[in-house]
Amino acid sequence: MPLYLQSFPNQGNGYAVRRGTDLSRLQHSRKPQKRRHFRSLSDPHTLSELALRLKEGIYITTLDGEIVDANPAFLEMFGVDSLEDLKGYRTSDFVKPEVRAREMALLEREGSVRDVEFQVARRDGEVRTVVDSAFLSVDPESGEKYCHGILVDITQRKELQTQLLELSIRDPLTGCYNRRYLNTVTRQCEAQPKGEFGCIYLDIDHFKQYNDKNGHAEGDGVLVKMARFLMRHVRAEEAVVRVGGDEFLVVLSDAGEEQTAQVAERLRAAAAVSAPVPFSMGWAARRKGEKFEETMVRADRQLLAVRVDERRDLQKRRKKRPKAG
Repeated sequence: MPLYLQSFPNQGNGYAVRRGTDLSRLQHSRKPQKRRHFRSLSDPHTLSELALRLKEGIYITTLDGEIVDANPAFLEMFGVDSLEDLKGYRTSDFVKPEVRAREMALLEREGSVRDVEFQVARRDGEVRTVVDSAFLSVDPESGEKYCHGILVDITQRKELQTQLLELSIRDPLTGCYNRRYLNTVTRQCEAQPKGEFGCIYLDIDHFKQYNDKNGHAEGDGVLVKMARFLMRHVRAEEAVVRVGGDEFLVVLSDAGEEQTAQVAERLRAAAAVSAPVPFSMGWAARRKGEKFEETMVRADRQLLAVRVDERRDLQKRRKKRPKAG
């Protein structure tokens, strides 16, 4: 074992020698330590690997929207193969200018932004939904300002959310909207600038007797056919809602009394030709200051009044029939 021998005078005329430090250990301890990559964010190689491999888009832009640098994930989000493909473009070419301007104003005021959601319209026509977080950086030498940020693609998440929302507000049997959707349509109608909307309430005649006679499977088939009939004869923006077992509601947003009456008449005329089963119908247009539910209730009451009138007419016709013999 190599030793470091230390000598020093003793109390007599000679020198004493004592065991000292292990030189091999001393030499090992004095060797310069190697830098350990991948353990420090201040390591350039680590940062480069991070930017290269992350699936989130990392970018640097000027405040006027020039894309100075970006990682592969960012390029994929924008539908290009290289940074060279983005030369001559600005972020406002992919993002609505007003959205970009609002984010930049917030960035300059606050110094950073977080979780700003917007859509990216790629050159191939595909639209991606992303969430942006960024901070403002100033070059100390030139004074130029840059936006350093990271984009997270949430397109699939948004599509899943939309699907789940559709499932939650759709009737699984008929494909119509369900009663839960009425909360949404109520807000939409009452927020109309002109304050106009109309409701058409429909009820299949004698549906219970039909169900009892033919079975629930046949009854379900009738409901599906009725829903298709209604959706075929109203516009896409006119919601068809299944509000009860055999009851349907057509909601006409931004429609006054005249337009609501026209749609009701159109359904009445189509019923004689292509309705799967007879049905009764009542309608109402919003009165000034009226809540959506109040308009809907008036349409339902008119339906009941129409049904009573139809039954009275039927009874009168039966009384007028000549007796046999």
